[in-house]
Amino acid sequence: MLAIVLDMKISRIEHLGIAVPSIEEALPYYENVLGFTCYNIETVEEQKVRTAFLKVGETKIELLEPTSSESTIAKFLETRGQGIHHIAYAVEDDVKEALAECEEKGVRTIDKAPRGGAEGLSIAFLHPKSTQGVLTELCEEKK
Repeated sequence: MLAIVLDMKISRIEHLGIAVPSIEEALPYYENVLGFTCYNIETVEEQKVRTAFLKVGETKIELLEPTSSESTIAKFLETRGQGIHHIAYAVEDDVKEALAECEEKGVRTIDKAPRGGAEGLSIAFLHPKSTQGVLTELCEEKK
């Protein structure tokens, strides 16, 4: 198997996305059992999802609740049930450039261009068929 080496710089795991049917039902586990604190809840209309963020050291946990049956999170919950949905990496370079580099190297992408995500991030997803079965999100803070 040929190894693909990308030039993009990944600085850290930005967050782990976890699909849940209800943020209100999931939060007590994360807050009361694990001792994390939810610091932000917001709705991302474009993605038909409501998110809640908790910090674990330098990494975040993002709880994802669908706001519509048409949401990709609703479909994920239907087929796989609640659990880890994706891993997100912070890229030092521009997400648009990182996405183009991935495509250039033969990595299958879900997004053809970056889009807005929760917490004001610019995001793009790579297809699990090209990422060892893990839905992968590339993130950068909007400038």
